[in-house]
Amino acid sequence: MSARVGKVVQVIGSTLDAEFEEGHLPNIYNALTIESNVMGNKQLLTCEVQQHLGGSRVRAVALQSTDGIKRGDQILDTGAPIQVPVGEETLGRIFNLLGQPVDKQHRICQNRPG
Repeated sequence: MSARVGKVVQVIGSTLDAEFEEGHLPNIYNALTIESNVMGNKQLLTCEVQQHLGGSRVRAVALQSTDGIKRGDQILDTGAPIQVPVGEETLGRIFNLLGQPVDKQHRICQNRPG
């Protein structure tokens, strides 16, 4: 198991526990990601670390459905908190809580009259 890769040890609703190598616990508020396959569709689940449990384990809250996530799945510590875009190019746009555009516009940057 690499330092930034852990494994899921428990899933309860939208909360999950993950175990990492000794001395490599993700910081609280770090984003964790899990690649899963739900009914033949690849999905990327993002979680946020909420608590250090001891014994090289963390508790995280999932920001999408945990359907298809099981014990033993690999989980990656991104090394940073969840980040969303900010600035002029985001004005008038609609984003989900992960900073992904949901307004079906193809470009992030729009020309605005000065």
